[in-house]
Amino acid sequence: MASLAASRPVVSVLSVEKETASVVAQVVLPAVFTAPIRPDVVNFVHTNMAKNNRQAYAVSRRAGHQHSAESWGTGRAVARIPRIAGGGTQRSGQAAFGNMVRGGRMFAPTRIWRKWHRKINVNQRRFAVASALAASALPALVTARGHRIEKVPEVPLVLEDAVESIQKTAQAVKVLAKIGADADVEKVKDSKKVRTGRGKTRNRRYVTRRGPLIVYANANGAEKAFRNIPGVELANVERLNLLQLAPGGHLGRFIIWTRSAFEQLDALYGTYSKKSAKKADYTLPRHIMNNANLGRLINSDEIQSVLRAGKYTSFRRHHKKNPLKNLGAMVKLNPYALVARRAELRAEALRADKKKSTKNCVKNTPARKEQSRALFAKNSSD
Repeated sequence: MASLAASRPVVSVLSVEKETASVVAQVVLPAVFTAPIRPDVVNFVHTNMAKNNRQAYAVSRRAGHQHSAESWGTGRAVARIPRIAGGGTQRSGQAAFGNMVRGGRMFAPTRIWRKWHRKINVNQRRFAVASALAASALPALVTARGHRIEKVPEVPLVLEDAVESIQKTAQAVKVLAKIGADADVEKVKDSKKVRTGRGKTRNRRYVTRRGPLIVYANANGAEKAFRNIPGVELANVERLNLLQLAPGGHLGRFIIWTRSAFEQLDALYGTYSKKSAKKADYTLPRHIMNNANLGRLINSDEIQSVLRAGKYTSFRRHHKKNPLKNLGAMVKLNPYALVARRAELRAEALRADKKKSTKNCVKNTPARKEQSRALFAKNSSD
């Protein structure tokens, strides 16, 4: 890509009248493209919005209960579940009604009065749309979502209003090729596969990826020109839908804007200095921090110069000592332990001295041992 800036004050407007796209003007980047990107809000709103297209389904109210059946009671050596009445057929005597038996109802039969749809706060929906638009201006997120934008000159991509007047699909295909968006369309063509699961027998046999989303202000024929190109979707700038801006709840849709649609965004969503002109009392959500580099802020001279010196107080925790192993701890509990210990040491010293004196006595000398051997030998010879 020639230029992949995330957020800039101006965006180039491209003309597709010639063989190659060329810059013909500059427009100011709308403030909505700098809104906070909240994947959690987008995912929540998308999940609940997607539920609003569901149609009610349920099993028949009488399913599984259209039998004449009654329990046989106890004493028949069979389960107490209701059994088909009558005779003369295998069906008689078979269990009925229960969810565990053949021909019985399901457990917790589905009802049409289930809570199919979801109410979503207006401000949450607008927050999600603003986040999706902001994410579409970041090439990294657009690429991460799987779009092929390597040859796209700029993101966000803005074209002249002449694109809204294209009448033929052949012309629309040429326009996409000039701006480098044809690779994304080819990706969609190559991605067509048979759906896994039961859906392929329910009139939704194939699945494909999503291609570029074209946002216009005035429909002068472009809808019919672009709608038959695989993966390409169109939306009016005043009716942006989160299901198109973030399919699957994933941020980063590749969006192609017309100039008039792009210039309406400030009036639709407002800026950080004025409220929206078309949405009642709506202001753009602000970032919690304008500068997310917290380390740079804290360590700046402006902040450090007015901060007091840090106070580092140390807290010494009381370390419990075992009195059975620590004499000092035992003395605190039992002062007599010191007297007993000293007496024990004195007794031990006396025992050691006595043992030493006994070892050095006369009967253990070598001369005494020799006399003992001689006496033993004499007595043995006699």
